[in-house]
Amino acid sequence: MTNLRARRLRRAAPPWMLCVVLAAVCISPARASPEPGPVRLTFMSYNIHVGVGMDKRQDLGRIAEVIRRSRADIVGLQEVDRGVERTGRVDEIVELARLTGMDYAFAHNLDYQGGQYGVAVLSRFPILAIDHRRFVRRPERERRGFIRVEVSVGGRRLNFVTTHLDYQSAEGRLAETRQLLRALEAVNGPLVVTGDFNEEPRGAVHALVRGAGFVDGWTRGRRGAAGDELPGEGATYPADKPTKRIDYVFYRGLGEDRAPGDDEDASASVPDTLASDHRPVVVRLRLR
Repeated sequence: MTNLRARRLRRAAPPWMLCVVLAAVCISPARASPEPGPVRLTFMSYNIHVGVGMDKRQDLGRIAEVIRRSRADIVGLQEVDRGVERTGRVDEIVELARLTGMDYAFAHNLDYQGGQYGVAVLSRFPILAIDHRRFVRRPERERRGFIRVEVSVGGRRLNFVTTHLDYQSAEGRLAETRQLLRALEAVNGPLVVTGDFNEEPRGAVHALVRGAGFVDGWTRGRRGAAGDELPGEGATYPADKPTKRIDYVFYRGLGEDRAPGDDEDASASVPDTLASDHRPVVVRLRLR
């Protein structure tokens, strides 16, 4: 386990405000705290291809605009560069955090061209804890891993994960998925797992994740809104003519995500954008 530090943005309250707050606490009658109600959250998984779009041009501003338009609360990013020669030595996650006004965490999985390459998270909620682990592979190919962050949403803890699995080998993807699921066994409470899994839903990886108690957010969101999922729905790759659904938002422990007659509690979409070679997948759920 590697401890990383997320950026924090804090503003100090003026002294007079603290006095007012303390006085209010002293004179207010004691009352029981109300039970927290459902919170609607929007999650995104986005392979940003180091900010290079289908026009072969690097432009993090376009990536940030896609995120802003989605109104995502927490975003899992794959293929993120930090100080890498090919992308002008830019610290991409710091720049995206600046452009979106979100907190961030980065997981360094691979050294590349004098910098670092890996996965990252953007969050509208302060990131409280980070767990980064690299997958063990024999023989070793491109080093991959996952990052898990913990945030507080309305007083409730939520764990959010993003990963990027092997694109070359089905056996390798299965081995990485087993390691991921073992690492998450001890995580209690609401848990969202996102990423580029490099495998379509009919594959063994999808079955393994579902067998571990996770719900496919795209399938649940689309079936709830428009009946059974249609062939080709949810495809994210390639961005110009998507034919493969390989990017996912899985979840468990969020409570019932749809109330009878309430079609706004679970929905899913794939924004039409060429800012990367993937399109993002966006899932809106309700945390009880």
